[in-house]
Amino acid sequence: MKHYELAIKFYKKQGPRHDKALWAIRQKRDKAIKEVKEWEILRTKASEIKDYVIENLKELVDEFIKNAKKEGIEVYFAKDAKEHNEIVLNLLKEINAKKVVKSKSMLTEECGLNEFLEKNGIKVIDTDLGERIVQLRGEKPSHIVLPAIHTTKEDVAEILGESNTDPTYLTRKMRKLLREEFLSADAGISGANFLVAEKGYAVVCTNEGNADLGAILPPLHIISVGIEKIVPNMKDLGVFLRILARNATGQAITTYSTIFGKKENGKRVIILVDNGRFDRLNTQFKETLKCIRCSACLTTCPVFRRSGGHSYRYIIPGPIGSLLAPLVDKEEYKDLPFACTLCDSCEMVCPVKIPFSKQLREMRKYVTNENIIIKFAEKSMHSATMFKLFSKIIRLTPKPLLEMVLREWSKYKALPLIPKERFIK
Repeated sequence: MKHYELAIKFYKKQGPRHDKALWAIRQKRDKAIKEVKEWEILRTKASEIKDYVIENLKELVDEFIKNAKKEGIEVYFAKDAKEHNEIVLNLLKEINAKKVVKSKSMLTEECGLNEFLEKNGIKVIDTDLGERIVQLRGEKPSHIVLPAIHTTKEDVAEILGESNTDPTYLTRKMRKLLREEFLSADAGISGANFLVAEKGYAVVCTNEGNADLGAILPPLHIISVGIEKIVPNMKDLGVFLRILARNATGQAITTYSTIFGKKENGKRVIILVDNGRFDRLNTQFKETLKCIRCSACLTTCPVFRRSGGHSYRYIIPGPIGSLLAPLVDKEEYKDLPFACTLCDSCEMVCPVKIPFSKQLREMRKYVTNENIIIKFAEKSMHSATMFKLFSKIIRLTPKPLLEMVLREWSKYKALPLIPKERFIK
């Protein structure tokens, strides 16, 4: 099913509730940024840092690898999802791991790590509350920061076999169950929000502390992260720590913002993943690499709020997902760039100033096979002679043939009646 079909289905079931919940987050975000007088200065600075990272990504990756190894961290580079998953599996086999605890990571979702490890006999326990809920429901996250936003407290009570639907009660029960998993896990896996090139550090920002438990308690901690998450230095990191939580959930900072260096009671490994990112540097979509996954573009989007994340079918939904998904599979996700009103709301809230409207228009061109008639019509608008010729061709073309040639355009709107004569002689 395509986006609009899934969106209609979702909206009829819980669209208004979903819309209201996400708009409340957007309002918290607006309140939080008003408390920072230099907010627009921070946005500009963050955008400039990301521009610098994009232009110097290969050098920054090399610098990070050198400094992380100096810090005492093992570093691997994976060219794609398959290589990433195999590296993780080999690391787990080395210690004969049977169970891992994993915190929220969009990169591991991108690579399909959970399914891969389960097929190879390793049990994976997602430890973020929202991620654990969707895992128990056999679903994928529907939001970058709020993975279970599409569920209700009654849904959570059902998967836990409880009649009590009080959120606090359910959270405490899930915490108790997960503590047992942390204590018996052979390894912990997490993502990272940022990598600091000058130090070789990984930075993880969470609100539940589960990533820290998974990083500290088991003897092996694996950090899987996309290469675009690099920032040049600690000063630049400070800029992003000030904007990330405010823009995501309306907090001044996440409850836990942990900087990981060498692991004192075991081994820490960082896997840097390319998976098409270096190739994207040479395309018109390189600015998508600026994204810090704050999810504000999803939360503000009037389409996403009413249609839900699963209607996008890709692991990252919403405006940023509509740009990333077609780069993974052009044919499968060619409808997503059109799941947008181009209202600019995503662009206005983006903390790194990704030009969403421009990028989405470019993506629409990218996924659409160029129609020679449309191209000729575009050119004719710039020349009176060409326009006269084009209008004559249109008038002489039978309507059924015209509809066939313009089938992508006429699929959603009726062709107007073509006058037999020109208005201007």
